[in-house]
Amino acid sequence: MIATMTNNRRLIVIYGATGVGKTALSIALAQRLAAPIISCDSRQVFREMRIGTAVPCESELAAAEHHFIQDRSVRDGFSAGEFESEALALLDELFKVNENVILAGGSNLYINALLCGFDALPGDEGIRRMLNQKYKAELVDMLQELDPDYHKIVDLNNTARVKRALEVCLASGQKYSQLRTGRAKKRNFSVYKIGVFRTREELYERINRRVDIMVGEGLEEEARSVLPYRALPALQTVGYREFFEFFDGHISREQAIELIKQKTRNYAKRQLTWLRAEKMDYELNLSTDEQINIEEIICHLSQPLHTSHQQQ
Repeated sequence: MIATMTNNRRLIVIYGATGVGKTALSIALAQRLAAPIISCDSRQVFREMRIGTAVPCESELAAAEHHFIQDRSVRDGFSAGEFESEALALLDELFKVNENVILAGGSNLYINALLCGFDALPGDEGIRRMLNQKYKAELVDMLQELDPDYHKIVDLNNTARVKRALEVCLASGQKYSQLRTGRAKKRNFSVYKIGVFRTREELYERINRRVDIMVGEGLEEEARSVLPYRALPALQTVGYREFFEFFDGHISREQAIELIKQKTRNYAKRQLTWLRAEKMDYELNLSTDEQINIEEIICHLSQPLHTSHQQQ
């Protein structure tokens, strides 16, 4: 549950699986409301990962004010806790001149960190070293055993997050999924949630097509350019790991591309599982609504929020 204060400061959160069309909606809404956009994507912040993370193109970035887009290096790293701290400070500044700010992106952990607070969870350096010695498959199996609920929703290709969850489980003797759902921190803005959906078939087609576009734009070359940093957490990402396997000679180029499509579809499926548990203020099905009706959304924005979004 989100604990917020009711005032003229409103954060409009656009939810949706990867490839569903969040960028187009966020820009259209930002232009209509003259509102800035905060990107909530744990990888689009990195300058070296433009193609593989589907960073908005130059014309899209020019169409609205954007934040947390390619503003640091993969060498610097970035965590959900850091995002919470930096985004809250930025919101304090943005709300001085804007009644509305838009949050858009697919990193659900980062969204939760900003809306509810990032829990200070236990850790253990010894356990961390032990986990660093294990293969990815072993870690995934351990998570399935220790916390099957989190196993269902986490990006299993994100080894850093899997290790963190296991570290908490082993250090506390409790499930990470239970510990991280603590009491929400109070925020000084209201929250309005928009869910963007498509049929699964259409979403998967869009994902496959987007991967082909990425490859055509130079994803392979981009992956090769970050090869020296392949051990960093930021590069444990779909679209890069598969090309690293190709560079190592373990799979063919064609296999790498097909794996990227498959793993991206799997990631979208996990996002949809998480989204089903979220209560939205407004839902938009882009499979049936060919044109985004911004005025209808604006009209709905003027209605009272769900009680779960009000001050607790």
